Amino acid sequence: MRDNDPVTSATRQPGTPDAATPPRLIATDLDGTLLRDDKSVSPRTVAALAAAEEAGIEVFFVTGRPARWMDVVSDHVHGHGLAICGNGAAVVDLHGGPGAHRFVTVRDLARDNALDAVRLLRDAAPGTVYAVEQTYGFNQEPDYPKLHMEIPDVRAPAEVLLRGDAPGASEPVLKILAHHPTLDPDVFLALARTAIGDRANVTRSSPSALLEISGPGVSKASTLALCCAERGISPEEVVAFGDMPNDVEMLTWAGRSYAMGNAHPEVIAAASGRTVANNEDGVAVIIERMLGERRVR
Repeated sequence: MRDNDPVTSATRQPGTPDAATPPRLIATDLDGTLLRDDKSVSPRTVAALAAAEEAGIEVFFVTGRPARWMDVVSDHVHGHGLAICGNGAAVVDLHGGPGAHRFVTVRDLARDNALDAVRLLRDAAPGTVYAVEQTYGFNQEPDYPKLHMEIPDVRAPAEVLLRGDAPGASEPVLKILAHHPTLDPDVFLALARTAIGDRANVTRSSPSALLEISGPGVSKASTLALCCAERGISPEEVVAFGDMPNDVEMLTWAGRSYAMGNAHPEVIAAASGRTVANNEDGVAVIIERMLGERRVR
């Protein structure tokens, strides 16, 4: 299913965590949040996720990762098997296992918008290089650094990769990756948002100057809001976890939200609560506490 309908703003100001509202859904980022730095899911976290779903709380993995990088958590999706990937660009069913993930919803970046974003950011930040993330393909410019696990399908200028007659043009574009070799990451993000404006949504999840450019209005928060609306789940019934700027909108939307102990300052400011770092199983700590509260009542 392709979903390009405009979504109303999925952000609101955070307040005090409301422990009185029983949670129905846990939305957690992966890298720097659920996963330890070695990219493992700790036994404690595995047990906490299983206990949450056994208690009737749905768990959604909400990540900037593409679907093909989801094998690290495929064994832990339990009942529903859905994950939000690409910063909200896709909802993916992980039940098929490695290499067989099924796209349930795609909220793509129109090629005209992508080309405009590339041009505008090239002008604003000379030296920017790009990669193009599609549903099943990954392409990059020749000077784009080796930042990812796979070998690109095609190496060519972004303007060529995004043409209507480019290889893989029939596949939707999920996001553009933009890297700058010298700019400060937060400076680069602010510059790109100003330059690109409403042509696309720009965020970042990497500690380096690597930006992620998605369709207008496409974010973790807006896609999570769509998934929750389909289930009749209100924001107040959602508990969210994150650590980087691409989590900010999701954390402000959710009724209860937690910044990791290792979180970016913007994330700490956006969340309604805080937990310990990812390497200390911060997500599991909060889930265990929530389930304990339910048993006490």
